[in-house]
Amino acid sequence: MTRSAIERRKLGRSGPYVFPIALGCMGMSGMYGHADESESIATIHAAIDAGVSLLDTGDFYGMGHNEMLLGRALRFSRERVLLSVKFGAQRGPDGAWLGYDARPAAVKTALAYSLKRLGTDYIDIYRPARLDPHVPIEDTIGAIAELVQAGYVRHIGLSEVGPETIRRAASVHPIVDLQIEYSLVSRSPEAKIFPVLRELGISATAYGVLSRGLLSASQPAAAGDFRARLPRFTGENLTRNQQLVARLAEIAAAHRVSPTQLAVAWALAKGNFIVPVMGARTRSQLKESLSALDVKLTPQEIAALEEAIPHHAVAGTRYDEHQMKVLDSEK
Repeated sequence: MTRSAIERRKLGRSGPYVFPIALGCMGMSGMYGHADESESIATIHAAIDAGVSLLDTGDFYGMGHNEMLLGRALRFSRERVLLSVKFGAQRGPDGAWLGYDARPAAVKTALAYSLKRLGTDYIDIYRPARLDPHVPIEDTIGAIAELVQAGYVRHIGLSEVGPETIRRAASVHPIVDLQIEYSLVSRSPEAKIFPVLRELGISATAYGVLSRGLLSASQPAAAGDFRARLPRFTGENLTRNQQLVARLAEIAAAHRVSPTQLAVAWALAKGNFIVPVMGARTRSQLKESLSALDVKLTPQEIAALEEAIPHHAVAGTRYDEHQMKVLDSEK
């Protein structure tokens, strides 16, 4: 199948059409250990050449490094892509996570700096990275809506929030997508969140489709890889989870595809309102993820896969205990 023949997916009722797989750029700024900058830029260019139209970043990825990297990569390609930017996470000079700030003034300040780092005069989709517990979501979305009216932002998205917050946000301004973790082993959004998205006409940009590399048997790097602190990658949890990974590899081999291809194909098959955000750091990783578009699963195959890899069998939560408690999407 040629990339030009691939059907695009619409982000929400009011959003743009996008390539069915997006590129997540977080890993290009140190979250998974060292990343080669020239390879990162080559991967971004390869993604655009393959038809990928949505690129996701955050102003706190590498304390601005990720946005500056994208700015350099897109110097002559800005009009070919849509930029999704998360904001609000506060970090110290040592990389520490200090909380979230989504006050209206902070929203506009954050955008001003993002525009400068990205070398652009508008952001396609702007979203708070998390719910600020001290600021009504209506105030945060209202501030972004003012930026939409001023022409600095085209669309508004959300990230890791639950049904009530989604409804409240959508009452202020149309929301095009919710960014949320979703994979074979992280399926909690199916219960309460996805029904609300369908009702309100909001898409899901799904990250963690490989459970941060767990499903592809990736191991945390020796230094600088935040996965080393995640419950699913530590101790007995990892040992138990490797059994699931082995089972997925067996099923993938039977389909003559890789575990990555199978996991991405599963996410793509779960609904046209879902756009997987794949965190490829290299061109080879990107190529493997994109090849999932050629894998077509029947309803029977999907059911068999979910039975063989039951999401309740995964050991450990997707974030640490503290993060799980503060995530609005988990409430």
